[in-house]
Amino acid sequence: MSDNGPEWFAPKRYGYGSGLPVAWQGWAVTAAFLGLAFAVSVWFNDRPLVMLALMGPATAVFLTIVAKTTRGGWRWRWGDDD
Repeated sequence: MSDNGPEWFAPKRYGYGSGLPVAWQGWAVTAAFLGLAFAVSVWFNDRPLVMLALMGPATAVFLTIVAKTTRGGWRWRWGDDD
């Protein structure tokens, strides 16, 4: 990630990935993903393959957005301050 990119999510203190959103855009993306997941699970609860076909790409897009907008990017952290 470039240094001047958006920072919507905080990095985890320990481990790999990101933590909670730190900007309203991060909260909006997270809420939209959770809303989509809930809607798909309600509408397609009797068709698991359709649910998987919809949620697989949606999860990949969500994780890509989170990874690209995490402060400092995704990397392994040992609890040290960045």
